[in-house]
Amino acid sequence: MRRKPAKDLVIATLADQQHGVVTRTQLMEAGLSVGDVDRRIGARRLRCLHRGVYAVGHRALTADGRWIAAVLSAGPGAVLSDASAATAWDLQRSASGLVHVTVATRAGRDRRPGIRIHRRVLTAHDVTIHRNIPITTPARTIVDLARTLRGRALEAVLDRADQRGLVDFDELRAARPVSLKAALAKYQGAVTRSELEDRFLQLCDDAGIPRPETNVCIEGLEVDFVWRDRRLIVEVDGYAFHRTPGAFERDHERDAILALAGWSVRRFTWRQITQRPAQVAAVVTGERAR
Repeated sequence: MRRKPAKDLVIATLADQQHGVVTRTQLMEAGLSVGDVDRRIGARRLRCLHRGVYAVGHRALTADGRWIAAVLSAGPGAVLSDASAATAWDLQRSASGLVHVTVATRAGRDRRPGIRIHRRVLTAHDVTIHRNIPITTPARTIVDLARTLRGRALEAVLDRADQRGLVDFDELRAARPVSLKAALAKYQGAVTRSELEDRFLQLCDDAGIPRPETNVCIEGLEVDFVWRDRRLIVEVDGYAFHRTPGAFERDHERDAILALAGWSVRRFTWRQITQRPAQVAAVVTGERAR
């Protein structure tokens, strides 16, 4: 079996580290000559993606390959950002083929085919490496998205970041975009179980609803509140943020088990209990009257 020439091994090693992408500068620094590179371009063993950036062997790149190619084409210090970074962090889906890249310098071209260049000041705290791609951190990505996203679209990104545990919401609250501050105003921090219990029990007292039992076992499951005589259970979410998909599924599995055993289950969020107590009380009162 013929051994690969050393120069091809250099190219393959670089490509393995960068999702199938290499740059002319990297190849020259690794010991290849201008002629070495140009011959491989002529033989279509290096396929041009952007000026000085090549796919090794073919252009059938993954999303990671397209992202890192765009970042490499923008020069040293460039990072994936905005909608592209949000997609890489799994904060949203991007239907656009445009790759967003942020650079911290005024030098270079503003237009590159398939790439949107943003010029901003970034600190070391704003950038990281994800899937071996230089990228803005989740928090900085959200701040940048808030320049164009509004309302529910931005809230959906925040929900996803919360579900994946990617950001510190106190850190985000210090950011400047007005749209971000407006979205974050709808979120509260986590509360302790005892605090949530106190809030709900006070709600019952204020509405004249008999106090339920708290934290008891029903059908082998621990529930938050129960009125045994009415076979009514209330479960509450101690966090203002949306639950993870796994928690959502487990909650519904628990509800199904209790329903099959003849219990009525109602769920309320922290936000409902604190901001719409009359509505919660009306639902509980109606369920108890059945």
